[in-house]
Amino acid sequence: MSKRRTFLIAALVASGVAAAQPALAQTTTLTMSSWVSPTHHITAVVLQGWATEAEKVTNGRVKFTMLPKHPSAPPGTFDAVREGLVDLSFVTASYTPQRHVMPLMPELPGAGDTALANSIAYSRIHWKHFHKLGEYKGVKLLGVFTHGPGQMFTKKPVHSIADVQGLKIRTGGGVAEKVAKALGASAFVKPAPESFELLKSGVADGVFFPMESVVSFKLDTVLEQATLFPGGMYSSAFGFFMNEDKWNKLPKQDQEALEKISGEWIARHAGKSWDAADVKGLDALKKSGVKIVNANSELVAEVKKRSAPIIDEWIQQASAKGVDAKAILAEFREELKKAK
Repeated sequence: MSKRRTFLIAALVASGVAAAQPALAQTTTLTMSSWVSPTHHITAVVLQGWATEAEKVTNGRVKFTMLPKHPSAPPGTFDAVREGLVDLSFVTASYTPQRHVMPLMPELPGAGDTALANSIAYSRIHWKHFHKLGEYKGVKLLGVFTHGPGQMFTKKPVHSIADVQGLKIRTGGGVAEKVAKALGASAFVKPAPESFELLKSGVADGVFFPMESVVSFKLDTVLEQATLFPGGMYSSAFGFFMNEDKWNKLPKQDQEALEKISGEWIARHAGKSWDAADVKGLDALKKSGVKIVNANSELVAEVKKRSAPIIDEWIQQASAKGVDAKAILAEFREELKKAK
């Protein structure tokens, strides 16, 4: 083989390697974290499910790895993502009610009967009316959703409003806390992962949760009764977001691919899967020995009456942001009927 031919082959190989290097350099691995356990639905299904889909739609150019430990207290998640301690995570509006006023709307009593309907309706209202108000400014918001109807779980029987008086109820804050107080309970706010110890130690007499979470946090062993209300008494709303700088550094083709699995895609993914988890939670609860009771009509009516001022308060707070909150709430309720 001539020296010239050898040189040409070597040059071609070198150029091929050089051409491959930029492609390899475009692969981005980002971190994500969750403030609930690795086995909890929102971690194992919502976050991991979206991350798997993200890798698929970007042909492996964007990957996510779960941090072994969340870098902040749950209410500090928004700031942790904004400041780059983690690239991707979520927070419930109940933990940050001063910062996230508008997302409390789908948490109000009388929202959707399912996580799917509630999440879709909320997502449509958020992107149409709320996003421009900037409550998620500083991060790249990817989607919003809710869990299933929040119910009352207690260590003793509850048949009437009198049975709720003075009960020490752990909530996540926001609307759930206000509802509990309106019913006469001694409500307090603690992160969800602390619920088992709170109940076991007697610090709490009960909790407000969706059906799935009682099983996820293994609370069936420290509870006696589940009191179910039509549509629940609240539904926690979540924002799912990414560090803005990391988003801006992604190639445009990857941003476009991720946009396709954001917005309503996330609402459907989270809502549908949470409804399935609630069904499994109900089945597990039935097997656990916890008594499941449908709230009687008198208790349902009393909860509705006592919760009405909470809805009025949200309308007033949201209106102060410069929107027609009453009309938007009515539009949300119409979207609930159409969401599928």
